[in-house]
Amino acid sequence: MTTNTMSAGSAAAGVDSRRTTTRALLAGAAAGPLFLVVAAAQVLTRDGYDLSRQPLSLLALGDLGWIQIANFVLTGLLALAGAVGLRRTLRGESSGTWGPALIAVHGLGLVIGGVLVSDPSMGWPAGAPEGTPDTLSWHAIGHGVGAGLAFGSLPIACLVFARTWWRAGQRGWAAYSLGSALAVVAILAWPDQDTLSVRMALACVVTFGWLTALCARPLTR
Repeated sequence: MTTNTMSAGSAAAGVDSRRTTTRALLAGAAAGPLFLVVAAAQVLTRDGYDLSRQPLSLLALGDLGWIQIANFVLTGLLALAGAVGLRRTLRGESSGTWGPALIAVHGLGLVIGGVLVSDPSMGWPAGAPEGTPDTLSWHAIGHGVGAGLAFGSLPIACLVFARTWWRAGQRGWAAYSLGSALAVVAILAWPDQDTLSVRMALACVVTFGWLTALCARPLTR
């Protein structure tokens, strides 16, 4: 094999690697918009559903529950792909290990939350108890674990990247990342149970917006 042939092979491998990384980052950037659009369409069209009382996770129940189940799982897989793209892009940087790992935990949590559905409650689906169940099924407990991983990992990732960007002098990105983490904590910690489902949806908007910006950022550099 000649030197030119070896060089051409290395160049082709490099191009393929960059293409794979780009596709992974695009997948990660698409995760949030996909989830929010599909969820919003269901909120607007599923008869009897009321976001002011019923969290988005309850959309996984009922005759059309498979739509939200697929939404959770596909969004989680896209986030996992984004984590791979970020790991390859940020290799060697201070946030290159923990940052992508936390994004992967987020994706895994979404997949778990989709596969393991919550129990009927808050009047959804039709005929369900109006309040919360006195006891939880094993899959509802699993759904809670998945939700905890998904909601808990991204604010921590925000802080990881905020620290890195602040040290690198990228104060705008650092402020955006820190602000996103603080906003999610404030939204979810607000002591008003009557607005919890709306606040959880708003937290999704903040976290998914940040994830989209994070995965799109390397593509514009």
